[in-house]
Amino acid sequence: MTVLTGPRGFGPDVEAEILLSRDTFSIRYDMDRETGVISRRGHALEGCSLAGKIVYFPAVQGGVAAGWAFLALVHRGVAPAAVIFGRTNPVMIQGLVLAGISAMHRVTPDPFTVLRSGDRVRVSPARGVVEVVR
Repeated sequence: MTVLTGPRGFGPDVEAEILLSRDTFSIRYDMDRETGVISRRGHALEGCSLAGKIVYFPAVQGGVAAGWAFLALVHRGVAPAAVIFGRTNPVMIQGLVLAGISAMHRVTPDPFTVLRSGDRVRVSPARGVVEVVR
């Protein structure tokens, strides 16, 4: 079984399909917050819905809108199931915690070396583990 590890994260265990992005993430500028779809032209996940998915982004941009934006996604039923970041910031994590979305960061090895978009994975933030469930 493929396993990635990192520092303990936040939230319950989640199992879902993963989407991997080589592009950074800004909840304010990259996503249609009504639909949960990545809407920024040219983004690696342009046109992809994050609803119910586990998503990986190498880093975040901005973050001051994260709290209310993630909460709004949850209320609309279009939020990701979990988010994994290479690098993040406290404001983005605060937004995920407020919305109750599981989160991890700094996992190793590099997700692109062992995962593909579409793989089914289980994120266990309290254990700091991401496992492939094939």
